[in-house]
Amino acid sequence: MTETFKLYKLIILYMLDSVDFPLTNSQISDFILNKGYTTYFKLQQALSELIASGFVHEESTHSRTFYHLTEDGETTLQYFKNDISPAIRKDIRTFLKQKKLELKNEVSVKSDFYKTSSGEYCVRCQVIEKNAPLIELALTVPTQSEAETIANNWMKKNQDVYAIVMAKLL
Repeated sequence: MTETFKLYKLIILYMLDSVDFPLTNSQISDFILNKGYTTYFKLQQALSELIASGFVHEESTHSRTFYHLTEDGETTLQYFKNDISPAIRKDIRTFLKQKKLELKNEVSVKSDFYKTSSGEYCVRCQVIEKNAPLIELALTVPTQSEAETIANNWMKKNQDVYAIVMAKLL
């Protein structure tokens, strides 16, 4: 059981090491569950243990969780990379190659909100490209409902908003 569980962790580390952007819980789950490597609950346990041990850094927003590989995670992977079979490494590379653009676009658009000291809500909307914000927008609204609506709509309409802003400013 421990060797199998170690493999789940190594698969996650290998996936994070193979991309230059964070992956979401659903993206990692999509690969591992569709390949039938483990169950959802074992996968979540493996992710939790990787975070607790400092091998993966977790970044949460109101609707998604992003995972980043840490230096310790990268070092650990280098020691144990050969414990992942060539077939599994190939499956991971194929999955990431086929879905790289889709995966990258999915994590490059971020939105989150928080309650301010004045009781209003600040909504932070971003599009990240090459680890730097392409556009970053902060809006203050009076209710949590409005904040949620803006955050959710940003995920759908960020390209339109970006185009309008650029057209107005240029």
